[in-house]
Amino acid sequence: MGANRIIIHVDMDHFFAAVEEREHPEYRGKPIVVGADPKKGKGRGVVSTCNYEARKFGIRSGMPISKAWKRCPEAVYLPVIYKLYEEVSSRIMAVLRKYADKFEQFGIDEAFLDISLRAKNFEDAKELAQNIKEEIYEKEKLTCSVGVGPNKLVAKVASGIKKPDGLTAVEEKDVKAFLSPLPVGELLWVGKKTERKLNEIGIKTVGELAAYDPTRLVEAFGVMGTQFYLMAQGMDRSEVEERGEIKSVSRDVTFEEDTSNPDIVLETLDRLAEEVYKEVREFNLLFKTVTVKIRYENFETHTHSKTLPFLTNRLKDLQKTSHELIQTYLRPNRKIRLIGARVSNLVSSEKQKTLI
Repeated sequence: MGANRIIIHVDMDHFFAAVEEREHPEYRGKPIVVGADPKKGKGRGVVSTCNYEARKFGIRSGMPISKAWKRCPEAVYLPVIYKLYEEVSSRIMAVLRKYADKFEQFGIDEAFLDISLRAKNFEDAKELAQNIKEEIYEKEKLTCSVGVGPNKLVAKVASGIKKPDGLTAVEEKDVKAFLSPLPVGELLWVGKKTERKLNEIGIKTVGELAAYDPTRLVEAFGVMGTQFYLMAQGMDRSEVEERGEIKSVSRDVTFEEDTSNPDIVLETLDRLAEEVYKEVREFNLLFKTVTVKIRYENFETHTHSKTLPFLTNRLKDLQKTSHELIQTYLRPNRKIRLIGARVSNLVSSEKQKTLI
């Protein structure tokens, strides 16, 4: 729990796109965008991920697919094949789990490993991290970036420093020096909008955030102000915890500009529902509970759920219920920063057929 902890964060490099490059060598060296069908710039839906060649054109995850097309129409646009990515992810997580005292999968392409009992010091930890990278590449021909730190926060920031295929280790004594010069946007939960707001009050680096009056941060950002301040100090006491099997399917997106326009919000919600629907169908699932998530511009966050009286896998059921749930939160005087859709209470449609 204290300074003796050594945590590793493993982050696969542009995972969906990297798997596609591996499966299709002819795509290598080309910009690859995985997500919705762009339909020559008129498609709906969002970018799930893209490779580094595509990122050079300003394309990033969560961007409307129509905008990605405008920035790079010559890119290779591919549909999301969740079943393939899940299979690859499962094999990678099995490799990682072998190296950990405690293991926490963090999404389909990331994981935290507590190796405090296996590594006597950070030199041992770096050697173990290198072994992880080599085994993943040997077995899957995919690269990952690894961060080693005294807590999850530092390890996660470190894994993003030398992408792709990087390895960065930060000891407890070096945490403040490591974080201090970084742009505040490197911290968790600090998106572009928040980074701009911090810049406006004179905070451009993590070091400047660490030295700022925490009371004024709370005044400006609410409860998240305290979190920003603690993160800037490199403080994080959260444990690496085993998470159970995935019991829900969700998608969310942060708007490039906060909005109170109900048409934009509902259209985006429909796009997210389509992404969720595709994954539900891909894995032959039925759902019973629908949840929407709303985060306002001040980071105030709400979720609202409804459990249906029947199991379904129909898009129209998901979209209709999502629209009903979100109505309460559409207010002309409140701008929305993030929106999300989730289904849970999942049942295999194959198993369900055997029960009928």
